[in-house]
Amino acid sequence: MTTSITRSSNHSRTLTLVHIAMFAALMAIGANISSFLIVGGVPITLQTFFAVLAGILLGKRLGAAAMIVYAAIGLAGVPVFAKFSGGMDTLISPTFGFILSYIFTAFAAGWIAEKMPSKKGFIFGALVATAINYVFGTNWMYAAYKLWFAAPEGFTYGMAWAWMAVPLPKDVLLAVFAGLFGFRMQPIIKKYLP
Repeated sequence: MTTSITRSSNHSRTLTLVHIAMFAALMAIGANISSFLIVGGVPITLQTFFAVLAGILLGKRLGAAAMIVYAAIGLAGVPVFAKFSGGMDTLISPTFGFILSYIFTAFAAGWIAEKMPSKKGFIFGALVATAINYVFGTNWMYAAYKLWFAAPEGFTYGMAWAWMAVPLPKDVLLAVFAGLFGFRMQPIIKKYLP
């Protein structure tokens, strides 16, 4: 009896670690699948989509943990960030705010999906999480360019948001898709989460 309980507990922990690692890996793929396209200082990536999906499918706690693992791996020097970058110097880059925001993005998407376990709730959570990503990341980028990074000529707060207008339609559509996909997949995923 004790052996089966221990085995079940170990199995659950192993699956949790696998889910966290899987979403950290998906973030690395999403960061570089289209990062050759850069608007202003912002690479166009699929990271927001995978951060939202991590929160919706894994829940607020494990989704945020997956994003922490992703950020830690990149800061340790593994080239998992956009443009195959990594290392501690990323901390001062204008786009580091987006990397940091993925933790809050996943947490918010998971929290709302847990509070509103319906199709509309999942979509709403995905859209709110995407908005958090944009607000946090864009404000960090603006501050970085104004305080410690060389800003482009005539750089303004409006220009920072204008850069973000390019990927916005893609991210809104992907947020809706993440909400719908997450809602369909949640009953399956729940079987394997603690």
